Amino acid sequence: MHQVVEYSANVEAHLDIQELVNVLHQAASDCGVFPLAGIRTRAERRDCYRIADGHPDNAFINVYARIGPRPAGERKQAQDFIFDRLQAFLAPVYEAIPLAVSMEITELPEDREKTGNIRKYLAQRGVQG
Repeated sequence: MHQVVEYSANVEAHLDIQELVNVLHQAASDCGVFPLAGIRTRAERRDCYRIADGHPDNAFINVYARIGPRPAGERKQAQDFIFDRLQAFLAPVYEAIPLAVSMEITELPEDREKTGNIRKYLAQRGVQG
């Protein structure tokens, strides 16, 4: 699972972006659908945006994730689990600013190319992945 957190720059005044990344990464691991070695989570700040009426307090967070083919039930289970964790983490932010939050998970084609040695290093560290 590759998660990308896209967010409006004004959100940084209300939450720690690295902690947001950590929460989403842990949620993807905890949902029980994805192996740890396959989870990547990153954030992308957006400095140029307009939300709703253009008021400078308006903010957004969008999480989009790409996964290998999975049964629809697993995809939905993972999305609901991760989104619930995201909502809980963002509860204080909802009290402070107007915030739009969204998440979507899409499947990658089966014939994509990939390689890596992360599993080898996880095993050397004694991490199950």
